[in-house]
Amino acid sequence: MSTDQRTGQWYGTGQAVSRVRGRAFKALCLGATLLALSAVFVLLLYVANDAFKPFTADSGWLLTFVGTVVLPVFGAMAYYYTRDTRAGETATVALGLPIASLLLTGGVFITFDHIVSVYQWLAILVALVVAGGIVSAHSRVRTEADLERLAVTVIVPVLALWLIPKGILSLPVLPTRSLALVGSFVVPVALAVGWFVRKQRESDRDGGIAAGLTLIGAVAGFALAPIVGLDPFVWMLLVTVTAVPVGLYVESVVRNEAGVTGLAFPLIVAGGILAGVLITDALGFTGPSAWLDWGFLTNAPSRTPEDAGFYPPLVGSVMMLLVIVASAFPVGVGAALYLEEYAPERGLWGRVVDLIEVNIGNLAGVPSVVYGVLGLALFVRWGGLNSGTALVGGFTIGLLILPIVIISSQEAISAVPDSMRRASYGMGATKWQTIRNVVLPEALPGIMTGNILAMGRAIGETAPLLIIGAPAVVRIAPNSFTTKISAMPRQIYTWSGAIQQEFQHGVLAAGVVTLLIVLLLMNASAIIIRNKYQRRD
Repeated sequence: MSTDQRTGQWYGTGQAVSRVRGRAFKALCLGATLLALSAVFVLLLYVANDAFKPFTADSGWLLTFVGTVVLPVFGAMAYYYTRDTRAGETATVALGLPIASLLLTGGVFITFDHIVSVYQWLAILVALVVAGGIVSAHSRVRTEADLERLAVTVIVPVLALWLIPKGILSLPVLPTRSLALVGSFVVPVALAVGWFVRKQRESDRDGGIAAGLTLIGAVAGFALAPIVGLDPFVWMLLVTVTAVPVGLYVESVVRNEAGVTGLAFPLIVAGGILAGVLITDALGFTGPSAWLDWGFLTNAPSRTPEDAGFYPPLVGSVMMLLVIVASAFPVGVGAALYLEEYAPERGLWGRVVDLIEVNIGNLAGVPSVVYGVLGLALFVRWGGLNSGTALVGGFTIGLLILPIVIISSQEAISAVPDSMRRASYGMGATKWQTIRNVVLPEALPGIMTGNILAMGRAIGETAPLLIIGAPAVVRIAPNSFTTKISAMPRQIYTWSGAIQQEFQHGVLAAGVVTLLIVLLLMNASAIIIRNKYQRRD
């Protein structure tokens, strides 16, 4: 009994000491976190002040928007996060989703306007549909001819993509640009929406209604778009890329009856902005002379700060991201699948696989300038590609983020419980069927999250672009993957060396804020995807 008392006294004393040390460590960690966040917040405020110049506005303008926007927004946020946290989550998504969808709409417009014309996309889509039909018909007729089916699967799509687009684009008469968009983009999006709703609702009728409403809403642009001063092409993109995702989210929130009041938050923000604009115009208050405005986003770079724009670097960044998505992500996810599911764990080859994984981890920490030198030697000197193009930039930065994609995909795949694999094997499924139907669907949210975060790093890299010869300034938006491009970080670096103070403390800040907004939206999308699937699990 005495031994127990001494043990209890000793344990109690140690516990008291550990509490003091633990509290001190907790306070130090909290202080370090607050210091880092405060430093970043102050830096962002400094840059945002240079970009928007809010204090150049009249005091009446500032007070009006404080009353119509700032106070209602903070009041709504305080209510959501103290009374209804689920509504707070809904409010965040309901506000961020339209903004992200609008940016995605701009990206799709840039793609069709500068990268792939809508006629080329229509021709490619027709070729893929024809090739898919031929391959499917052959697989039904020749079910036992494996080698023949493999040859058809490889050769037919290549021939279709080579012959059919040439035939379509050489026709003497083609549909209008808007009609071509209906067949090549609107109809596939409507079918995808119908399939999604059918899967969510388990109802063919609801899927058909969703697809029909999407198609009707987009096609209505031929009659309604001129009335509101829009081109039917832009109307259809806004409906399919912006309105449809927002509508599906609102419908799901209302149907589930969870956090419905959070849907009022974007209305509070939009209504406050509209009211502030009307009041300031009526009273004659002058707004701020901001550097970041619509003209900055749509103009080309210029020698004068007042006329400087960011549009060609935006297009260049979008083109590089397309190359990265098409090259790095399939290779990275495929490598992760092999290392996690197929690679042997024992023997000589198992030790080789361990060495490969160690080197992949080391490559993730290699400085980006080294990848720039690698891209210059591999793609320009040895591959013969022109320097400073979207193709070379995308391949080079794809190599940079490839280790990150592999590691994040491995983590997501390894997180799938082995019990699910064993259950699939127990049902008689093969290894490939298990990977395709069990492992990949479960790991997909984690893979997407890691890939989006990797894209966030890719879009902000500057050193590789300098090494591969990306021009300092491009005044015309590129229209091909093999033409010279500039990207957002490259243009910002150019402005940082300009002599005029307006470039360094105005135009530069506007470019930085634009790049940060894109990065934050990418990271927010990754967080939303992760949280959504975590709640589902």
